[in-house]
Order: sequence, then C-alpha cells, then structure tokens
Amino acid sequence: MSQLTDPFGRDISYLRVSVTDRCDFRCVYCMSENMTFLPKADLLSLEELDRLCSSFIDLGVKRLRLTGGEPLVRKNLMVLVEALSRHLKTGALEELTLTTNGSQLTKYAADLARHGVKRINVSLDTLEAAKFRAITRWGDLAKVQDGIKAAQDAGIAVKINAVALKGVNQFEIPDMIRWAHGEGMDFTLIETMPLGDIEGDRTDQYLPLSQVRADLMDEFTLDEIAYKTGGPARYVTVKETGGRLGFITPLSHNFCESCNRVRLTCTGQLYMCLGQDDMADLRAPLRASDGNELVMGAIREAISRKPKGHDFIIDRDHNRPALARHMSVTGG
Repeated sequence: MSQLTDPFGRDISYLRVSVTDRCDFRCVYCMSENMTFLPKADLLSLEELDRLCSSFIDLGVKRLRLTGGEPLVRKNLMVLVEALSRHLKTGALEELTLTTNGSQLTKYAADLARHGVKRINVSLDTLEAAKFRAITRWGDLAKVQDGIKAAQDAGIAVKINAVALKGVNQFEIPDMIRWAHGEGMDFTLIETMPLGDIEGDRTDQYLPLSQVRADLMDEFTLDEIAYKTGGPARYVTVKETGGRLGFITPLSHNFCESCNRVRLTCTGQLYMCLGQDDMADLRAPLRASDGNELVMGAIREAISRKPKGHDFIIDRDHNRPALARHMSVTGG
C-alpha cells in the first residue's frame, strides 16, 4: 500500500525516472535536430538517483521505469540498475522496467535481464528503413531490430510503442500490428504530445487515435479487455492476431482519473503531472542531509499538490507547445 495518496484519493505507486535528457536519436516529434542538453554538472549522480528512487520505494512505490532521453546512453547506467535490483529481491519493488529506442540493446539486454528487468518498452514508429531514418534523423532500423531480438533472447518481454503520425505512418499501422504480434510483442499506439519546440507545427503531425481505431476496425476485430500494466494504456485484443493492442490518448481522451504516476528528472525535479509545469525540487533536500528524512518529507508535500489532470490541446490556434520543456527532460 502506497503511503503517497494525492488530494483526489489516487495512490501513487509508479515512478518514472529520466536518467538523462540526452539521446542518440532526434525524433522529429520529440526534439529539434540541434538540441541544447543540460550541462552534465547539473545531473544527479547515479548514487543520488538511487537514494531518491529508494526513498520513493520506502514510501510505497511498487513500479519503477527508467526513461530518458535514451536511458542506455547514460554512462554506467548498469550500476544504477544493479543497485535498484536489490529492491526486487526484497519484494519492496514489484517491477523495474525501461523505455528505450532500442539502439543500445544488443550491448545491454543481457545485463538488464540479469538485474531483474523482465519487460521493456521499445519506441519504434515505422518498419521502413528510410522512413525510420527520416523520423529519427539519426537512427538505424536494423540496429534497433537486432536490439529487440537480443532482449527477447535474454528473456525480456518487449512491448512496441509507436507514435501515430498523420501522413507518416498512419497507413502502416496494420502491418506494424501484425509484425509485433507475430513476434510475440504487445503493440501500443500513442498520440503525439505538445511538449517542447520541435522546429515544426504539431497540427501537421497530430492523428487522433479515435480515428485510427475506427480505421483498424475495418480490418480487425478489437475486443475490450481489463488488462493493465500500471501505465495509462487502454488495451484490446486483436482477434485476428491473438495479440494485445494498447491506446494512449493524452489529447483525445485523457487518462487522468486513474493516474498513479509521478516523474522525476535527472536533475531532481519531480513533476506531479506530465502536462503541468508545477514541480518540486528534490535535489536541495537530498543534498542537505545524508539521511532521507528531508527528501521523503519533500516527496510527501509534492504529492499533496498533485493536480487532477492536464489539458493538452493541439489545433491551429494552439500550435505552440503546451509546455516549453521537451519530453526527453521529463521522461516519456
């Protein structure tokens, strides 16, 4: 039972931690090509990240997801993964997971599995190599697919996350579903979110998943199920493939009523809502004492002002980002 209950009676049991804002891709819906990243001196050390995560676990957080940027480009990240795995062994933590672009998985999949990571999310928006390069600007599809295989070979369950992009991958989605399910992977579609300046107009990218779902029903039989992973996705089974399909809809149908999540940045800022600017600084209380009493008090105070929800809008009158910070800062 979480000791962290927000003003709306929601138990906070899920922490997402952005271990770095850096990434080896520059996805067109996420970043500008020429990004200015945080100075390395501003980042929490791996030991400090462990202390913060452990404080949340002591307060009842049961699920922990490492994100970025691309988490696997953080130097010596496996030191943190190994440290956090002790909470899996005691049972205090039920799950340690990771969201990745897959580029580094051939190198790290075996280590992740050894330290108790049983499932991961891989972000992949197309199965066409040239289109993949265009979306990510720098990415190599074959390398990502090799990484997915390495994770599966290590015994890690892989879920594919794809951002639905109008005019880019919308007509490829049925084939991606068949591919993912054929490889034994769940597949989740996500609406693009208005976070950070990307050198473009997101109204040109936005594809509501209500439209995607209606189109898919011309081809597939979608049966509602109660399956949950602890995140915001709503799942169906695809009768024709036997696999699970998730929908994450922050714009067309937000998921705030059941939100059990908070997000921690690599600089120690705690965001109680992905779609709000309100945050709590945990770095100062963390560094003010060798013990964790101060930081645990700051965590409790922050949860006491978690908002009810967010209001993302994408249209021609709101084509500026809803928030200035990039998704890579807060963590996906």
